[in-house]
Amino acid sequence: MARVRPRDPQPPGRRHRSRPPPGRLRRPARRHRRPPARPQGHRHRRRHPLHRRRPGPRPRPRTPVTLQEPAVPASPLLHHHLVGPADAPPLVLGPSLGTSKAVWEPQLPSLSRRFRVLRFDLPGHGGSSADILPAPEPGRTTVGDLASLVLDLANQYGWSRFHYAGISLGGAIGAHLAAHHPDRVASLALVCSSAHFGAAQPWHERAGLVRLQGTAPLLETSPGRWFADRSFADSPFGRRLLGTLAAADPVGYAACCDALAAYDLRPDLATISAPTLVVGGALDTATPLKHARELAEGIADSVLKTIPCGHLAVETPRALQDVLVDHLRTACAEGTMRVPLPD
Repeated sequence: MARVRPRDPQPPGRRHRSRPPPGRLRRPARRHRRPPARPQGHRHRRRHPLHRRRPGPRPRPRTPVTLQEPAVPASPLLHHHLVGPADAPPLVLGPSLGTSKAVWEPQLPSLSRRFRVLRFDLPGHGGSSADILPAPEPGRTTVGDLASLVLDLANQYGWSRFHYAGISLGGAIGAHLAAHHPDRVASLALVCSSAHFGAAQPWHERAGLVRLQGTAPLLETSPGRWFADRSFADSPFGRRLLGTLAAADPVGYAACCDALAAYDLRPDLATISAPTLVVGGALDTATPLKHARELAEGIADSVLKTIPCGHLAVETPRALQDVLVDHLRTACAEGTMRVPLPD
């Protein structure tokens, strides 16, 4: 009997495949489909244990996003424009109620040749925000508050002394500075201004009207108070000035009215020692010539000049420029801030 040789045992993990009988085809083996390739941005590779991440700073936590942006604080300074040689004596020009620094533009080319000229806007006028007022509540703003804002501007540029010229309320600010800060004012020019702008009640009534209705009701009466000839309101410069009044912030305008209501510098006029020019408008109905005379009589050694203009002195810009330049020439020659002025 023949011996049968035993088959070798199959290695573990390997299937035994029987051969098909003759005449039958082998069934093709099944192919495993590869899974769809992942996008490159989502590949997940196993990190080899030897390939560890290098030590480094831990990522900072992200700042949470706020849905509401914080409010931008208003500038603490009056909006202003500075022009002229950097080493020239400083000259500050103040506007009247309802106007902006633009009221001084006719005189700017001449003055800026020899002076460092700074023009500013009152709170709520032009580019100045009413939020810079220390007390914008009704009846609390004073001319002293406005004068402090002007001193902040001068301190910003390091000016210990400066020349000052102002129209109406702008002049009252300069007079307050000359009376209460005499060491800061080198010379003073008061244009169509006053030491006391009348009874307080009409100013409070105007402030209340503006707080309720804005400055629109004033556009009908302002041309008669501002200009000697109402037709000047139709000129390009007149329309520009009235446009500033129309765009004035009611809060800032009303606060300036409150400041005029409480203003009375008559007891302090004798304390003003700066060389002073008083300019009165012969056709000014808002502050008639008696206001200019009172200023000239109360301020020692002051000079009174009269020009044919209305309250803003814009109808005759050359006449105002001539008397102002002559005043500054004399003040600079007598004082420490010497500068030659153009004719």
